[in-house]
Amino acid sequence: MLSRVLLTPTTIRLVHSLICSSSRSFMDLKVLLSSLNDFASLSLAESWDNVGLLVEPSPPHTVNTLFLTNDLTEEVMEEALQKKSDLILSYHPPIFRPLTHITWKTWKERLVIQALENRVGIYSPHTAYDAAPQGVNSWLAKGLGVCTSRPIHPSKAANYPTGGTHRVEFSVNSTQHLDKVISAVKEIANISITSFSTRTDDEEQTRISLNCSQEALLQVMAFLSQNRQFYQKTEILLLEKPPLPQTGMGRLCTLDEPASLATMIERIKRHLKLAHVRLALGVGRTLVRVVALCAGSGSTVLQGVEADLYLTGEMSHHDVLDAASQGINVILCEHSNTERGFLSDLRDMLGAHLENKINIILSERDRDPLHVI
Repeated sequence: MLSRVLLTPTTIRLVHSLICSSSRSFMDLKVLLSSLNDFASLSLAESWDNVGLLVEPSPPHTVNTLFLTNDLTEEVMEEALQKKSDLILSYHPPIFRPLTHITWKTWKERLVIQALENRVGIYSPHTAYDAAPQGVNSWLAKGLGVCTSRPIHPSKAANYPTGGTHRVEFSVNSTQHLDKVISAVKEIANISITSFSTRTDDEEQTRISLNCSQEALLQVMAFLSQNRQFYQKTEILLLEKPPLPQTGMGRLCTLDEPASLATMIERIKRHLKLAHVRLALGVGRTLVRVVALCAGSGSTVLQGVEADLYLTGEMSHHDVLDAASQGINVILCEHSNTERGFLSDLRDMLGAHLENKINIILSERDRDPLHVI
């Protein structure tokens, strides 16, 4: 006997929902955080910044939906909860200064309470994304036209390539002295030794090179000071961490073809989707070849940089006056207007980086608090 099943539209929608739910991907929060750090290391952030995981639900915590916003306001939090977000990536850290209480009194405290009550994590990359090669400042430079760019303040590698902060070099002219030096130095922790033969004034010598930490340097110098034949010919070099290519704060951009100031204004407005920008005219300069830019607040990063145009979100009144007096045009777009558009590119880049394992959605309520009326 054959039975018949009647499929209504409601039944079809339910089956489709169940199929989608069963195939939906999740990522463990700690795995996701590791992948986000691979995308742009938090070590690139400025030392004063507060980046990384700011609010963590009790583990284990899995993430199906990652919610992107430039600023996490209460209105944006409401949207994130409505959209069933598991982790909010807020470019600006909603917790910057230390919180001494977690009550319902202030809006930032309420954000923390709502996040924990609804098991939503909060993560902020901020200046790590400013410095990254594929980050906010590189995105802002795309609106200028065809150009070459480099960081204004290059980032440096997190570690020294040689495993030490200082290099000590001196020469030894006998095997007996060499054995004594090697034996003494090996007793000092956090030090590496290399040696090579040299000739000075027709005399064969062994050149000793020590890479060591600041603490080990003091012990090395204490030993050498007791052996004047070494100490008087000692060279001490302070090692620097190597700069990272295309990584750092701000961008100095050289246009392939110079453009009028009016043309640059229109390009920037189109890129940022703005009807208005603020402009300070540089004395006697209307042609633009070099642009110095910094997303957000640019006063510190742009200070003293030679360019035809400064592009940033905000600068102090007196910094604008200084720039204009030097013939530098200044375009101000309001702080977050120079950052927010990057999130659309970020959504696509993270989707590829995370192999589309989770849903990534963009806030529709996030906006700059200032409006031209």
